[in-house]
Amino acid sequence: MSYLAPAEFVTKMVDAGESKIFMSTKDTLIRGYMAGAILALAAFMAVTINSQLGIPLVAASFFPIGFCMLYLMGFDLLTGVFVLCPLAVIDKRPGCTWGGVARNWTLVFFGNLAGALTVAFFAAVICTFGFSTEPDKVGQTLGNIGVARTLGYEKYGAAGMATLFIRGMLCNWMVSMGVVGAMVSTTVPGKIMAMWMPIFLFFFMVFEHSIVNMFLFPSALMMHGKFSIMDYIIWNEIPTVLGNLVGGLAFTGLTLYATHVRTSPKRAI
Repeated sequence: MSYLAPAEFVTKMVDAGESKIFMSTKDTLIRGYMAGAILALAAFMAVTINSQLGIPLVAASFFPIGFCMLYLMGFDLLTGVFVLCPLAVIDKRPGCTWGGVARNWTLVFFGNLAGALTVAFFAAVICTFGFSTEPDKVGQTLGNIGVARTLGYEKYGAAGMATLFIRGMLCNWMVSMGVVGAMVSTTVPGKIMAMWMPIFLFFFMVFEHSIVNMFLFPSALMMHGKFSIMDYIIWNEIPTVLGNLVGGLAFTGLTLYATHVRTSPKRAI
């Protein structure tokens, strides 16, 4: 597998964060767009599998294909740059600022959104034969997901919002472990194996991923899902993004950096 020691791959994380802060606008948008589109396609596949077989374990087993593809191609998810870019500022890399981090996050967000919306439109066309019929079984499943994961949280009020936020935190704890997994090996099979495990866990546990949701909910709305755009924004996307930010940075980025880069002196005996 050609495993890298933690101190080595955490340094690579900081290097990657620095690189992304200085990346051109064109490259950042293209990489964000392709990442959003590929992950959306993987989500569409997983929903199709679950609609046909009714076995969530199988859908979760295949969903990581999309994540592995996009990271092997060097594309960027918002959930990944949430973790990587701040480390470059914390490490005091020359020229790396919080303004640069915010710029990268904004560009990647809109790139991911555009890519996910593209695939959402394609999915809606496929599920309705170009909007000429009612949604097929997959389209109906997407609509049900949209209702359950917006209005389903709303009916519990503050408790529903807290649950949504925590699911977002747990999601990007695992997704960011997948991002790091791409750095722990120098071989393609090793990278895939390290990425597959945490992504399978997040998807099977139905944690909330902001980019996946950029596909699920807009596609459901295009097929007349029984919830509104504001339901989606308030009762899913915003708290999910915030949960993804906190979970990935706190549980993955800062913990790895604190113990493998800013290592404390050994105890005297």
